[in-house]
Amino acid sequence: MTDAAAPARAQPNRDWRIIGLIGTGHFLSHFYMLCLAPLFPIWREEFGVSYAVLGLSVALMAAITGLLQTPIGFLVDRHGARPFLVGGTLLMALSIAAMAFAPNYWVILALAIASGIGNSVIHPADYAILGSSISETRIGRAFAMHTLTGNLGFAAAPLAIGLMTQTMGLGWRPALLVAGLVGVPVVGAIVMQSRILQDQVRVKKAGAPLGREVLLSRTMLMFFAFFLLSAMAGVGVQSFLVALLDKLWATPLAVSSLTLTGYVVGATGGVLVGGWYADRYTSHFTFVTGLTVLSIILFLAIGLVPLPDVVLPLVALLAGGALGASRTPRDVMVKHAAPPGQMGKVFGFISSGLPLGSALTPVPFGLMLDNGVPWLVMPTVAALLIASLFCAGTARGGALRAARAPSPLPAE
Repeated sequence: MTDAAAPARAQPNRDWRIIGLIGTGHFLSHFYMLCLAPLFPIWREEFGVSYAVLGLSVALMAAITGLLQTPIGFLVDRHGARPFLVGGTLLMALSIAAMAFAPNYWVILALAIASGIGNSVIHPADYAILGSSISETRIGRAFAMHTLTGNLGFAAAPLAIGLMTQTMGLGWRPALLVAGLVGVPVVGAIVMQSRILQDQVRVKKAGAPLGREVLLSRTMLMFFAFFLLSAMAGVGVQSFLVALLDKLWATPLAVSSLTLTGYVVGATGGVLVGGWYADRYTSHFTFVTGLTVLSIILFLAIGLVPLPDVVLPLVALLAGGALGASRTPRDVMVKHAAPPGQMGKVFGFISSGLPLGSALTPVPFGLMLDNGVPWLVMPTVAALLIASLFCAGTARGGALRAARAPSPLPAE
């Protein structure tokens, strides 16, 4: 790799500027994904549509985002990440802002699809830029901050929309206009400082795997399954923990809500711990395995043992922290396994397992609660996490074998 292409190794200020730019865009991505749901009661009255129809806006935005990530990743690798990052962020921001002028709900639905198209750019472009621009000594913290800013976007969206529409007295149209236009100066900042956002070096070697061959390799399919199964387990806990505690132990709502808060806070804060670890140590798989096993034990304790009310939030905090801390080393493992110049398609493909896993879990877990077998929920979570570790181990083994394989001779 040339000096111009190598990430700066001794420029922490530059690295943190890059992390700030990419993280702000990722914050907006998650913010826009969740800023519509708080408006459903208002839209139901104004447009006369059912909640099921309203839910299509969020479902289609998420589905389009997940489905397009992989093809966008191919384009990112071929043409560079920066133009796609700028265009995608601008498209999702202006789509949300344009909803303020929608004459009916069907226009909002079309704009939600457009926002999803813009959103699909974020993961492949972000990871391609971070992996190419950030010093290897800070890549774990960069990935951790990327995950953290996305989580903060989810947390901020309902609060911001609620404050604007309820506390400040703005209607839903001005609220969405403000929310969307906030993205414009973010895009401006990315454009103005785009010189520090480094694209991947496109490396071509004779005999090197490219395109679909990379994504359909055993290693990448196992990483995809790792992300998918992890998301299924995490979303299952997050979606049904309150109802589960009520069904199992008749836990008071205040305690179960605090328990869920503990899990979310732990999962969010744990990401930073994982980033710190990933930058200082190389035994990423051992770290992920140990923390995942710890979270399995704690989840089983919550689901199978009647714990005191004062203990439940603490156990959930530890379980969420363990699971959250395992995420950043997982991302770094994927970066190290990605062939040179193909990080966009690799992260686009593998990270699409997250929304897919999130979509698969709620119905079966809800059926467990509805059919009188709530005690199955946490063992199912444990089984999913165990299966994810098997996939991670298989992926790691494949990545190590590929790294030890002799490089193909350059073409004559």
